[in-house]
Amino acid sequence: MTILMRPFVQALRAGAPLALVAGLACRTDSIVPSQPKGFSAAYGLWTPGPGDTCTKETHDRYSVAGPDGLVYPTWHPPVDPATGCTFGHEHGRDPRGSDLYKGTGPIPFGYANQQLDVYDPANPRHEDHFGHKIEWANDVQLHFNSDAADQLFDITCDVLVKLHQGTHSKDAFTNNLHELAYHFRCSDGVELHVAELTAIGTPGQFTRGCGGDTDVVVGPPTPVNSPDGGGRRLIPDRTCADRLLVPAGQTSDWGLLHESWQTSNAVVAENGRGLTFFGPYFQVFLPSRFYDPSAPNVTGRPIDVCYWVGPNGERARGGPCQTSTNNGADTGVAFNDPRSAFDGAHRVVDVNSTVIRNREGPEVWYSDPFGRHARTTPFPGAIRQFIARIDNDLNDIFPSGPGIGQGRPYSGQGVHAPN
Repeated sequence: MTILMRPFVQALRAGAPLALVAGLACRTDSIVPSQPKGFSAAYGLWTPGPGDTCTKETHDRYSVAGPDGLVYPTWHPPVDPATGCTFGHEHGRDPRGSDLYKGTGPIPFGYANQQLDVYDPANPRHEDHFGHKIEWANDVQLHFNSDAADQLFDITCDVLVKLHQGTHSKDAFTNNLHELAYHFRCSDGVELHVAELTAIGTPGQFTRGCGGDTDVVVGPPTPVNSPDGGGRRLIPDRTCADRLLVPAGQTSDWGLLHESWQTSNAVVAENGRGLTFFGPYFQVFLPSRFYDPSAPNVTGRPIDVCYWVGPNGERARGGPCQTSTNNGADTGVAFNDPRSAFDGAHRVVDVNSTVIRNREGPEVWYSDPFGRHARTTPFPGAIRQFIARIDNDLNDIFPSGPGIGQGRPYSGQGVHAPN
């Protein structure tokens, strides 16, 4: 991968020149520094762990200058192609294959978090490096409420999305703010390039993943003034893990460990007018954690469940336990062992609906890091958002997209928790 320190990329839209720098829309007369002016809080966080063969210096070469001139980490493969060394974690799909990449360039990991440092310095929200995950698909067919409507409208879209979705630590048990970059362009003129800290559900708690609507209150979030958002974070807890133990002859239901992060996002003008609404869901299979108030850092490990024995000999049977422990022959496999299948590397993004109500424009808005208080001029901590000058609500008929990423797990190549 070419290391880009000056990602100024020309793009054309509707015959007019447009540039997108590091995933955020800007005009071609914007100034992008040829030399970075400093380092973001997200830069340089990763250091190699046991079994990781890449050096920190090799990892930090995968960096990009953000719109603010600071250096940010960005996507890299799990194996460095130049040296063959392994990083031990992955960031999802290589964005360079996306049809949107010519306009977005490399996505700076942690840019929205950095702007919160400026917007509200007393209440920062910094996230680890592992959790940044990219998924994309080209020419996605949108669906309406009938086959006839699908044929009538026949809309296809390119989707490129990045969410910080760490599923190895206790972070998401309490913290509902997670960085989202959402790039979306359709054949009907719909186009979005948005970055924000999306508030997923209620701060300080999550919803039990295997129990429907049971909310689990854990403790104060970081930052303490995190806003309450739409959607919810469905995460497994100890109740879900206990249900994996089954009698001999049965196979455990590994869907009990499924996480579903259901976002509800918007960019809202300062006068309260909603400019765009979009709500992709982010699904994770076989994460390396579940909530357990009796465990260290309230974080249970699914690989440990593989060694549990119930009062009547019940065990977690089949599937990932079987493969992770070599049918039980390997004892003491740790949560960060590459043999463990519980690495959070199998994910699906449900595109769902994207609505724009911005016919009167403008296309470029400046919002706070939460996508609120958008105005036409920048201010300290503002993020530049691009929203096409269009209304696509079609009389309240909202097309939706399918899930993307099925059958594309990112395990292997030395990948292991934390990831």
